[in-house]
Amino acid sequence: MVHRVDSNKQRLKRHKRVRAKIFGTPDRPRLCVYRSLANIYAQIIDDTVGKTLVSASSVEPEFGENGGNKAAARKVGELVAKRALEKGITTVVFDRGGYLYHGRVKELADGAREAGLNF
Repeated sequence: MVHRVDSNKQRLKRHKRVRAKIFGTPDRPRLCVYRSLANIYAQIIDDTVGKTLVSASSVEPEFGENGGNKAAARKVGELVAKRALEKGITTVVFDRGGYLYHGRVKELADGAREAGLNF
């Protein structure tokens, strides 16, 4: 009998392990990334009060149809950084959500850095 590895279950285990060490404060909130097959989402969260300060995703109308590629991920990173800078947030802690720092997750991070966020 063939046993398939549940990759999302493994990702959630990695995410829990990383979240035990990463914590968003009011001075340095957490930039959290969620990646689905069709879209990518980013939130900046203050974990002391459990509140989302800023969010952006490729589901928003200005992205059009193709939200699951690297170009859309970079635009989401730039958009979340622009919204964060408007709220006075300049430095964050990057939470990759258990995903590899590669592909769309890396593009989102690079877009946020280019737009002015420090992490």
